[in-house]
Amino acid sequence: MDKKKICVIGLGYIGLPTAALLANKGFQVEGIDIDQSIIDTVNSGNIHIVEPDLENYVEKAVKEKCLHASLTPSKSDIFIIAVPTPFHDGYIPNIDYIISATKMIAPFLKKNNIVILESTSPVGTTEKIEQILKEEGVDTKDIYISHCPERVLPGNIMKELVDNDRIVGGINPQSTKKTIDFYNKFVEGKIFPTNAQTAEMAKLTENSFRDVNIAFANELSILCDNLNIDINELIGLANRHPRVNILNPGPGVGGHCIAVDPWFIINKDPENAKIIKLAREINLYKTQWVIAKIKGAALEFEKANGRKPIIACFGLAFKPDIDDLRESPALYIAEELKQNGYEILAVEPNIKNHPNFQLVNISEANDNADIFTMLVAHKEFKELNIKTDLDFCGLL
Repeated sequence: MDKKKICVIGLGYIGLPTAALLANKGFQVEGIDIDQSIIDTVNSGNIHIVEPDLENYVEKAVKEKCLHASLTPSKSDIFIIAVPTPFHDGYIPNIDYIISATKMIAPFLKKNNIVILESTSPVGTTEKIEQILKEEGVDTKDIYISHCPERVLPGNIMKELVDNDRIVGGINPQSTKKTIDFYNKFVEGKIFPTNAQTAEMAKLTENSFRDVNIAFANELSILCDNLNIDINELIGLANRHPRVNILNPGPGVGGHCIAVDPWFIINKDPENAKIIKLAREINLYKTQWVIAKIKGAALEFEKANGRKPIIACFGLAFKPDIDDLRESPALYIAEELKQNGYEILAVEPNIKNHPNFQLVNISEANDNADIFTMLVAHKEFKELNIKTDLDFCGLL
């Protein structure tokens, strides 16, 4: 194994698993984050996120002195940028973290370094990195810059980092080749070369495809509710067709990818991104529709009992069996209900505490709640014997 030094900028849901995997593959890895508590946690061999097997990877890498976390980078052979790419108000892409990370590594770049952007990004961001480096005084002639978007599923990241096919798009053919040579050292899936803009668009397209399909299921669920048709039975029957595969509806769409990435396409060409924009609007509306359904049930309870109900919200994460709350419709629903004066009992087995909610276990919720809302299909909830018409994730 070529013992190259790798610097991973950002130790979040993608950066830390990537850093830990590479350290276990024989690379010397330095992980960079702006949060001192994350630095301390990683350097103690522990993790700050929930992801199966990740803790074992981090513990082993730190123990063997192959992984070290720091607030500032140092000279390395390969720099991987894995920082968040949120959006501003109005759903305008925000690449400030990428810009900051690029400026952070600029003083440490040397000839033949590889700079890889893994963060999901608007089209043109990888070329923007080269522009920023030039502005910072870096001679980019012999610096290889590429985009290789992550394509992993939370809950199965450590396996998919190795097994999944990857797309690599460089700012030039040399950058693409150098970057593919690096990924071939630890990726067992196929690696497909392209240019930077196509690689950026590919990841946005993958998540927009998912968003459009979820929007179809969510729209069906609203129609079926109005027609008094069981949406789960309907989808089960429709999916018996050999070329039909309707997804399960939910209370909306969350996470840092599917709920965000379509806006990057819409922002680039709003006039022509018609279906993508409509799908985003449907999925956002579904969350508001869920809130209205819960409020309606709460109003009926109040009329019958003379008091506001205590509402149990089962699940706060954006999808089953993870601790990730980013863009979570379930969390948004619980927060909206609380702001409307309802007492909320939040049941979220994947986190220890939350600043805005009293977290309770299943038994406490069963004993004290008046209304039960099923928002996330966590495995802990699948055997519950709860009677409720407010199951928004096909759990019961």
